[in-house]
Amino acid sequence: MTTNRTASTAQRTGVWFVGARGSVATTAVAGCAAVTAGLHPATGMVTETPPFAGTGLPPLSSLVFGGHDTASCPLPKRAEALTAAGVLPHGLPSALHAELAAADAEIRPGGPHPGDTRADDEIISAFAADITAFAQRTGVARTVVVNVSSTEAAPDPDDPRLPVSSLYAAAAVRAGCGYVNFTPSTGLRTPALTAAAAVAGLPHAGRDGKTGQTLLRSVLAPMFVQRALTVRAWSGTNLLGGGDGAALADPAAAAAKNAGKERVLADTLGAAPEGEVHIDDVPALGDWKTAWDHIAFDGFLGSRMILQTIWQGCDSALAAPLVLDLARLVARAHETGLTGPLPELGFYFKDPDGGPAALAEQFTELLSFADRLKETA
Repeated sequence: MTTNRTASTAQRTGVWFVGARGSVATTAVAGCAAVTAGLHPATGMVTETPPFAGTGLPPLSSLVFGGHDTASCPLPKRAEALTAAGVLPHGLPSALHAELAAADAEIRPGGPHPGDTRADDEIISAFAADITAFAQRTGVARTVVVNVSSTEAAPDPDDPRLPVSSLYAAAAVRAGCGYVNFTPSTGLRTPALTAAAAVAGLPHAGRDGKTGQTLLRSVLAPMFVQRALTVRAWSGTNLLGGGDGAALADPAAAAAKNAGKERVLADTLGAAPEGEVHIDDVPALGDWKTAWDHIAFDGFLGSRMILQTIWQGCDSALAAPLVLDLARLVARAHETGLTGPLPELGFYFKDPDGGPAALAEQFTELLSFADRLKETA
């Protein structure tokens, strides 16, 4: 498909967050505005590196934000709280108050709340109407729905109701939007919804953003394979606070989160090694997290060795640039007529839609995808 980029660069692109008042969405909105205003560099944004020049991605200045959330704290106040926690730079919320307030004005109540008697289809229609109204108000050319809400437990296969994340995903399809699932929740991954997205001609990517511990695992696991070293056990612990820590204190939600972490090792090593990942909620850590891995492996003549790693970082600051990357890439894919799952974006996910598991190979796939986009620019 050939596109007139001279005309389309003036178009605006909507980014509709599910979990729009959470830490990741707030950091993404503030970060986009800060980079656009020249207040900070685009550190962590792969789409702002040279290989993506000429791909026709929507400029950061063209992104318009809105979303759904069950929380009521407005984005300017949320940004102030993140500044106090050391996530956002001092002075940034006041400098970007207008941009944060504009995005907050486009946030609509999420749900369903306890006691909501509406059927799934009624809820989906209401969510889709919110997204469509946003597009009409703002005049965006297209909208990408990005799920950055708290992790939900894996659904009961006998439950006749859709998981909450899937209600939002279905609304994205009904509203004609590309979709990104940055969480481990079900989202679009049901046969019916995946088929509906295909019929609607919509691109989608997911799931579960790869920001810290699993990012490191996807680099280290291939090293053991390539050097013919036998991994005997791989255990890990995560200490985190904030909304994620509270959500993952639920064992069912933690199990859904850990599935993606374990998949990286199983796919790369050929089988899952002994060991588990434990997640501990430490509210005092706020948006910061510590991930520790203990790897037991065998060397020549059975020599037993150990590798330990510690990853300490701010989850929101790690996730936000990836979320902006994905919104731009999926919007561009939609513009060029690409449909269905985008395994080329597996670089960003723990549980991607196919493709290789190792980060280096995933990055090669991503660069090839950039080259395809250049051909249509």
